[in-house]
Amino acid sequence: MEDTEARWTADQVLALAPDAASRTAGARLAAPAPWSGTGAAGAAVWGLCAGSGSRPYQTVVDLSGPAFACSCPSRKFPCKHALGLLLLWAEGDAGPVVAGAAAPEWAEQWTAARRKKAEAANAAAAASGSDAEPEPDAAAAGLDAARKRAERRAIRVEGGAAELEQRLTDLLRSGLAGSDRAGYQQWDEIAARMVDAQAPGLATRVRELGTAAGAGGDWPSRMLEEAGLLHLLARGFLGRQSLPGPLAETVRTRIGFTVEAADVLAGPLVRAQWLVLAQYDTADDRLTTRRIWLYDAAGGQFALLLSFGAAGRAPELTLPVGTVIDADLAFHPAAVPLRAALGTRYGTSVPEDVPPGTTVGAALDSYGAALSQDPWLDAWPVLLTDVVPVPGPDRWRVADAARDAAVPLLGADHWRLASVSGGRPVTLFAEAGATGFRPLTSWTPTSPRPIPLPTPRAP
Repeated sequence: MEDTEARWTADQVLALAPDAASRTAGARLAAPAPWSGTGAAGAAVWGLCAGSGSRPYQTVVDLSGPAFACSCPSRKFPCKHALGLLLLWAEGDAGPVVAGAAAPEWAEQWTAARRKKAEAANAAAAASGSDAEPEPDAAAAGLDAARKRAERRAIRVEGGAAELEQRLTDLLRSGLAGSDRAGYQQWDEIAARMVDAQAPGLATRVRELGTAAGAGGDWPSRMLEEAGLLHLLARGFLGRQSLPGPLAETVRTRIGFTVEAADVLAGPLVRAQWLVLAQYDTADDRLTTRRIWLYDAAGGQFALLLSFGAAGRAPELTLPVGTVIDADLAFHPAAVPLRAALGTRYGTSVPEDVPPGTTVGAALDSYGAALSQDPWLDAWPVLLTDVVPVPGPDRWRVADAARDAAVPLLGADHWRLASVSGGRPVTLFAEAGATGFRPLTSWTPTSPRPIPLPTPRAP
């Protein structure tokens, strides 16, 4: 359980906000006036916030999750009241949140319920590893049904991949000219066919192919690249029996096959001190996806946690940027293991030093090596040391301090990174993509506290 003296920074608190409106509203509530009965003890922080009704909202946060509860009607997690309360707590002893206070009954009931739920989950996990087994006939019947469902889906996906191959052949035979004027209808129709074939990964890439046709600039080159990657993925699935095991798993994942987190966690576990490098959300009309990047400095290993929420709702998993989590991770099978499932968490702490990084040239080399194993990578984590943001006539770039290597920065607003740097070298965490680096978090040489950068658009 986290010590309440290990206060988060305001930037770490605001990085938890599900959207910009929540950050603004939470910052407005970071004042003593609307609050009463605030306190903190162990991993809990609580308080009463006056609202528009006669009864104040009861807000409580479990820092070890973190997890949030509030009696307000908001569907966002954390809501503005939880953000405001955490901002007050982040002020330290000078703020209104009293450390070591006795929790009120409503806050204690919620934290006790969370403890009971965690204990039950641990007991269930322990029982699953015992000698208790289901009835043989029932187990065999379940496995047989699952195998038949998997076979039926594989046949449907094979049909979709074969149809897509024919569509791509027709596209290239007739040429790309005029694709930018044809509209999106044909791509929507093909994507719908891939959804019917239970291949959502192919559907997503078909939509990206259609988007490339109307993106302007050198769209034929981009469209040809996307068509090549789509062809490679479809052919990879059709010929998956001849692929090495890790690459075959990568193809299955890119097609849209999923593995349950419980099944992943049943495999090898990696326990380490995981530094939370970045967290941000992307959303469409169906789903909100949260990406959380972790880094084990001792092992030099990155990990990506994905959490999902229904449209308009923030995912539940939230990890403050800059904290260190002592936890078990299990990596999904892949040619380049990146995505992981979060297992048991043993505690949290704060880092004492700025995380170690590498040069721009070495980061590009690692990205190239990863692409050789997984050509469909949409983002590759890079942690850069002693780099400087440099403005240019067309876009910003990030360069080694000696200016002997530079890479374009994706996005438009890099003034916060420039202000952090002030022309001096900084440490930078970014996602490497086909057209540049997307900056997410920076550190100055003198402080291990991270500085989250503006939330990027979807990679």
